[in-house]
Amino acid sequence: MKSLLKLFSMAALLVLLSASTGLSQTLYFCEDVDDDGYPEGESSSFTIGRNGGYLYMLVRMGNECNTEKVYFDIYTVNSRGKEKFNNTLEMDTESNWVWFWKQITFYDDGTYNVYVSDEDGYPITSGQVRVSYK
Repeated sequence: MKSLLKLFSMAALLVLLSASTGLSQTLYFCEDVDDDGYPEGESSSFTIGRNGGYLYMLVRMGNECNTEKVYFDIYTVNSRGKEKFNNTLEMDTESNWVWFWKQITFYDDGTYNVYVSDEDGYPITSGQVRVSYK
């Protein structure tokens, strides 16, 4: 019991430290990205036409990304929450970037999980978006 409490305390401390030092990474789904790297029209749900529609995936880092390439792994999520691989988008980056975005076009409605990782496969951030037809 003491070791579990100690482990929980350490985890809480790490969360607080990363939040206070700005080391968190966030994935935003949005209609556009402004020149300063902030989302415009941010949402977790979008409506597209039957011929498809696009949105932006914006990653804001707490510090420099320290990678030359990132990957956006996209999974379709069924009604039971089970993921099925859909696609991987790759993007070149610069190691000193603190934010970056990628435009994505969806042709099918549904719920999607997106996992962003660096060139070595280490996770950066993730998010979920719901796409519906008009």
